[in-house]
Amino acid sequence: MKYCKKCVQPDTRPGLQFDEERVCSACSAKEELSRVDWNQREKELREIAEWAKRKANGGFDCVVGVSGGKDSTFQALYAKERLGLNALLANCAPNGISDVGRDNLENLVQHGFDMVSIRPNPKIDRELCRRSFFKYGNFVKPSEYPLWASAYVVALKFGIPLVIQGENPALTLGVVGFLEPDDNALNIRNCMTLGGGNASDWVEEGMELKDLIFYQFPDKKELSKNVRAIYLGYYAKEWSNSNNTEFSVSRGLKGRPGHDPNLTGKTNPYFSIDVDMKVVNQMLKYYKFGFGATTDEVCFDIRDGRISRDEGIKLIEQYDGKCGVRYIQQFCEYIGISKEEFWRETDRWVNKKLFEKDSSTGKWRPKFKVGEDFDEE
Repeated sequence: MKYCKKCVQPDTRPGLQFDEERVCSACSAKEELSRVDWNQREKELREIAEWAKRKANGGFDCVVGVSGGKDSTFQALYAKERLGLNALLANCAPNGISDVGRDNLENLVQHGFDMVSIRPNPKIDRELCRRSFFKYGNFVKPSEYPLWASAYVVALKFGIPLVIQGENPALTLGVVGFLEPDDNALNIRNCMTLGGGNASDWVEEGMELKDLIFYQFPDKKELSKNVRAIYLGYYAKEWSNSNNTEFSVSRGLKGRPGHDPNLTGKTNPYFSIDVDMKVVNQMLKYYKFGFGATTDEVCFDIRDGRISRDEGIKLIEQYDGKCGVRYIQQFCEYIGISKEEFWRETDRWVNKKLFEKDSSTGKWRPKFKVGEDFDEE
């Protein structure tokens, strides 16, 4: 496992690339932003907005996919207030939404939006969540399908010409192995967790395609012909993890009550708070790849100049991969397994090249030291 020399991203992230100087593709993309003509980008964005207004002909100008969190709050209000667009919000309501997640979504709508909310069948969601945990060690994977597809489905159904998504993971996470670092959000279906966005991926015994309508991305040709989709983060100079948080808090966003990084593995109380069970999935990611949510947050802050690499390493060592017992219990109850079964299955997914079990505690501990290259052999 090798680390980026600028941030603390390891090369175990799928789709990440390093250059000859051992700088990750996310840091390289951030450096490129310093050379962007932002006035020209804003001009291009406004031209797209005016095109959408003409194309909409008095209807909704754009669709913004939202959860109510920090990024989607910034997206929606930027579209409405900065670009003057008549935006329709598209929300894919998750099963097990937290109270604060529900409050944040309502807060966003109360800023003056129409919203369409899609709610996939909770029995299907629960079964897919269970299957994906055992098959991939990633129980969030199936929920990503309707989450991302919803904005495109709504755009086609209502004849809306423009979809505005938030960040391009190729730019913010560096997953250039899956996505191009451009503005074309129609390509999000190529991202690793979506695997092409085909609902047929989840068809197994007891489940048919007709049960998975909201899990299917629209036809590529139909989308390309009728909808333009962009990443706002490509055009807006202000886009960043820290700015989106500060902006959205100023507009009413709430953080996780009683936030404790020792229980959530996250330093930012406003980071991914709509479904509490996601904390468990970040722990699983940590055991599989050697990094979790704290690494993601820290790398954003290093690139934004908010903290040093050394400060980031200390935060990662302290919090990455942490997960409170109550979140594990909640997940186990949700998919109907015991905690013993959960840990047996988790042990199967642990990367034994990166972790070893402490014989005295029975818990997994890293063989590696954060920020220092490690020979997995």
